[in-house]
Amino acid sequence: MAEADGKEMKIKAETDFAANPENYVNRELSWLEFNYRVLSEARDKTIPLFERLKFLSITASNLDEFYMVRVASLKDMVHAKYTKRDIAGLTAQEQLDRISERTHQLVELQYSTYNRSLLPALKQNGLRVITEHEDMNEAEAAFADDYFRKNVYPVLTPMAFDSSRPFPLIRNKTLNIAALLQKKNEKEEELEFAMVQVPSVIPRIVELPREVDEDGKEQRVVILLEEIIERNIRSLFLNYDIVASHPFRIMRNADLTIDEEEAVDLLEEIQKQLKKRQWGEAIRLEIESDVDKRLLKILKKELSVNSQDIFGINGPLDLTFLMKMYGLEGFEHYKAPKYTPQPVPVLMNEDDIFTNIRKGDILLHHPYQSFDPVVDFVRSAARDAEVLAIKQTLYRVSGNSPIIAALAEAADNGKQVSVLVELKARFDEENNINWAKKLEKAGCHVIYGLVGLKTHSKITLVVRMEEDGIRRYVHLGTGNYNDSTAKLYTDCGILTCDPQIGEDATAVFNMLSGYSEPLGWNKLSVAPLWLRSRFLRMIRREAAHAKDGRNGHIMAKMNSLCDKEIITALYEASCAGVKIELVIRGICCLKAGVPGLSENISVRSIVGNFLEHSRIFYFYNDGSPEVYMGSADWMPRNLDRRVEIMFPVENESLKAQVIHILELQLEDNVKAHILQPDGTYEKEDKRGKVLVNSQDQFCKEAVKLAEEYRDEADPAVTRVFRPIERIGE
Repeated sequence: MAEADGKEMKIKAETDFAANPENYVNRELSWLEFNYRVLSEARDKTIPLFERLKFLSITASNLDEFYMVRVASLKDMVHAKYTKRDIAGLTAQEQLDRISERTHQLVELQYSTYNRSLLPALKQNGLRVITEHEDMNEAEAAFADDYFRKNVYPVLTPMAFDSSRPFPLIRNKTLNIAALLQKKNEKEEELEFAMVQVPSVIPRIVELPREVDEDGKEQRVVILLEEIIERNIRSLFLNYDIVASHPFRIMRNADLTIDEEEAVDLLEEIQKQLKKRQWGEAIRLEIESDVDKRLLKILKKELSVNSQDIFGINGPLDLTFLMKMYGLEGFEHYKAPKYTPQPVPVLMNEDDIFTNIRKGDILLHHPYQSFDPVVDFVRSAARDAEVLAIKQTLYRVSGNSPIIAALAEAADNGKQVSVLVELKARFDEENNINWAKKLEKAGCHVIYGLVGLKTHSKITLVVRMEEDGIRRYVHLGTGNYNDSTAKLYTDCGILTCDPQIGEDATAVFNMLSGYSEPLGWNKLSVAPLWLRSRFLRMIRREAAHAKDGRNGHIMAKMNSLCDKEIITALYEASCAGVKIELVIRGICCLKAGVPGLSENISVRSIVGNFLEHSRIFYFYNDGSPEVYMGSADWMPRNLDRRVEIMFPVENESLKAQVIHILELQLEDNVKAHILQPDGTYEKEDKRGKVLVNSQDQFCKEAVKLAEEYRDEADPAVTRVFRPIERIGE
C-alpha cells in the first residue's frame, strides 16, 4: 500500500501542469470577477447606505480604467493580428468576446443595484434623486431653468455636424448630449446631428430647493446637470425642432506607447503621448438604452465602434458621480465612522526619529497606524545637520505632497538629494512630470526611471554622519510615498538602520543612477534579475520538505497572482503536501481546491473599507519561519519588467506581528470572499461563528496599543503616592 502511495506521489510530482491551459484562469476575466466582488459590497444591505454608493462608484471607475488599458491592449493585439494564446489558452479576440459578455452582465447589475436598491433607499432616508427632468414639479423646474440660464448656458458650446463641418472631436470620458434636429417648418428635410458637451467645470449634482415629504419630513432633492441641459436643449438650437436627444460617453484607448530606446527626452515624449490619450481609438460607447436608432447609427459609424462595445444604459451614465454624492454634507449617519490612524507606540516619546530607529527596527502598519513617521523621517533628515544625503524612489505621490516639500527643503539646506521619479506610473504621468520639474528646480538630482523598466520599489535611504562614523537609515515599504492614499490603502513598512540593509540600499540607488549591477545582495531581493528565482527557490524548498515527510506551509498576501511559473510551482508544492494559504485581493489566475492540482491551496479576497495593498510572504522553512514584505505581486510585470524590492522581517517581535496580520486575514469571515474550485467566489457561511472583520479588528488593536502606551507614559496613571513612614515605627 505504501509503495502504491509512493508511486501516486511520484506521478503527481511529475505532472506537467504548465502544459494544460485549463489549469489557469484568464487574467482579464479574473479581474472582472474582482469588480463583481466590489459590486457585492454595494449590494450588501448591512453596509451603511452612503458606503454602498461609494462602492458602486468604485466599480464604475475600475471599469473605465480596465477598458482604457486592458481592453485597449487586447484590441491593439487584434489589429496587429497577434494570435498567441494566453496562459488560459485564449486568443486576444476570444478574450474580448468573453470580456464583452461578462461586462454587459456587470453593467446590468450595476444599474439594477442603483435603480432598484439604492435610489429607493436614498429617498426613504431623506435624499430624492430626480432621474428624469420630466419628473420635476413646477417649482423645481423653475429653479432648474433659472440655474441653467445663469450658470450653465454661458458655458455651453453646441456643435453641429454636416457636409461643411466635420464630426466633432469627442474627448475621452467626457459626458455629452447628442441630438437629432429638424429645421422648423421643413418636415421633409433630412435630420441633422448636433451635440453639446456637459461641462465638467460645473458640479454634476445640482441641489434643488428642499421639500417636505408625505410624512412631514424635510427632504433634500438633487438632479444631474445633464438632465437640466437636456430640458433646455431647445435654447441651443433655436431654429430647429429636437427630434431626439440622449446623453452618451466614450472610452478611448489610453495605453501609452513609448519607444524609450528612441526617445531622446523621455519626459518630453511622455508629455506628447499624454495629449494623444484624449484622442485614442474609441473602444466603448455608453448611451441611454432607449436611444433613437438613427442617432445611434450615426455615433456608431463616426466613432467606428463595434456592436459588442456599445452599452445601453438604464440610468445616468458614468456612476463615478456617486463619489460626489457620498461627499454631500448632512448624511454622516449613513456613512461608516471615520477612522483616525493611530500613532506608532515605539515612537510615542521625546526622542528624534533616528534615535528611535537605533533602538531597533520599527514596523509600520498603515492605515491603522499613521503615515506621519514616514513623512517625519524625510523631514527630519532634511533639517538634521548631521545628514549628508537622502535618496528616494517615488512612484505615486499626493497632490500637495509633504514628502516632495521635505526633499526640496533638504536640497535647499545643502544635502545631496537624489530622487528617482517614475514618469511611467500609469495615470500619474502628468503629476509626476510636474513633481520632477519642481524637484529639479529645488536642486535635487532627479532620475527619470530606467529604460524598459518601471521602478515600482518603495525605498528611502538617509546617510548620516555620527560619532562612530557614517550610518545609513532606510525605510522600505509595500505602498507608495503618498500621504493621502496611506489613509485608504493597507500597507506595511519598516524603518531600520541594519548595516547590511543599508549597504544593499546604497547598491540599489547606484544601480538606478548609474551602470552598477551588484554581484549579490546581503538581505534584499531585487527584481527584475533576482526576485523571481528567490521566490521559486523558497516555494520549492517547502515542497522538498513536504516530500521528506516534514511540514510545509506558505502564507502569502498580495494584490494579484498571474505568473505562470509561480502558479505552476505552487501547484507542485500543493501536490507534494504543502499547505498554501493565499490572500489575493484582485486577479488570481490560479485555480484553488481542485483535486490532483491544488487541493492544498486556499485563496481568499478581502474587499472592505480600506483597499488591501500590502504584499507579505511567509515560508515555514522546516520550523525556522521566514517572513518577507515587498512591493511586488506575483505577476510577470513585477518580476520581469519592474524594479521591485523584497525585504526580510528578522526581528522576532516584528515577525510575530506580521504573522498575526496574515493569520487574522485568514480568519476573516465578514469581508472575505473564498475562491471555489469552479472559479467563483463565495462569502463564508457565518452561522454559529464568531464574526471576524480583519480591518475592523486591526483598527481596534491599533487604538488599544496607542492607549496602553499613553497610560504607561502618563504619570497621572502610573504614579503611586505613598505616605512617608515615621522613623521608629
